[in-house]
Amino acid sequence: MRRSGGGGTAAVWHRSPGRAGLRLPSGAVSSPRPLGLIVNPLSGRDVRRLLGRAGNDTPDAKRNQLERAAIGAALAGVTRILWTPDVFRISELALEHLPIDAARERIDLGRPETRPADTLRSVAAMREAGCGALLVLGGDGTNRLVATAWPDAPIVPLSTGTNNVFPSLVEPTLAGAAAGLVAAGRLTLAEVAERAKVVRVSYADGGASLALVDAGLLVDDFLGSLVALDPAKLRTLVLARAEPASVGLSPLGGLVLPCGRGDDYGVEVRCSRGGAGGRALLAPISPGIYRTAHVAGVRRLALGEAVEVKGPGVLAFDGDRERALAAGERAELRVVRDGPWVIDVPRALALAAERGLYWDRPHVHELDADGHGPGCC
Repeated sequence: MRRSGGGGTAAVWHRSPGRAGLRLPSGAVSSPRPLGLIVNPLSGRDVRRLLGRAGNDTPDAKRNQLERAAIGAALAGVTRILWTPDVFRISELALEHLPIDAARERIDLGRPETRPADTLRSVAAMREAGCGALLVLGGDGTNRLVATAWPDAPIVPLSTGTNNVFPSLVEPTLAGAAAGLVAAGRLTLAEVAERAKVVRVSYADGGASLALVDAGLLVDDFLGSLVALDPAKLRTLVLARAEPASVGLSPLGGLVLPCGRGDDYGVEVRCSRGGAGGRALLAPISPGIYRTAHVAGVRRLALGEAVEVKGPGVLAFDGDRERALAAGERAELRVVRDGPWVIDVPRALALAAERGLYWDRPHVHELDADGHGPGCC
């Protein structure tokens, strides 16, 4: 069907002929909210890429991912997309020429510093703006910052880091569609998302830390080190997710006692120095890199159950060494299900199909009077 418009152009969209007697939901939008974009421009570009065998995630690749995701979100019903500047202008260049019927609004937070504070400020601004969902391009560390700034954020995490367990490897078009369906109010968060398990860490001085996947106590290591973690230095590991099909610390538990995102428990792994007891376990600690851990014990943790660790040592959260414990200083680690709401992309699109939310939707072909044009989107 072709509907004529002004200026010698026509908007073309397709309708299925349908079946006699088949009644489909209208999929009308209710309470639409903006979609927020959180992009870590440096994810997948740190020194770990040089010291390991991971690929390099370029700014151009991220722009392409965002283009696809924005198209998916707009055609799902999103009318406002919010973004913040970064040093590579990833969001700006991805959005500026897209032929989508959604307003693209910049939130100016000052000059980007290419530091974690950029992500924290961006997430806080998206929360203040009332975003119905966030699309996050980054790794486990980026998503940990999102969860720190907005603990119950509704998110679709897209993987662009090095050792990722939390974000998904999913086609960005579909990730954007799932986030867009929720932000636009066409699906509810309760229908298509679940709270993520996280590792909460508490200190005797009243401080606290967060890990989305793993928190471990290391000995003879250094704060801020970006070298791939040496399992010989690991003593205690608490896992919210022990995934055998992953790289990093998660498979140290996953290859013995698997624990997925939907399991209501965590895993504790105790390790020792080589030759000091424990059974040798070969595990992929980084893309293309295997190391041996000497595992003294593995057990299931009930949600909320405390695991105490004592210094001296360094605590690593999702592989990032961030807190030093002095000799005798104690910390408690617990796996709890109070993290972000993670939107399940296949579930969201399956429910959209069940409710007919893509029936009778306008196409976005822009054709001239002769029926020629650049093609979809």
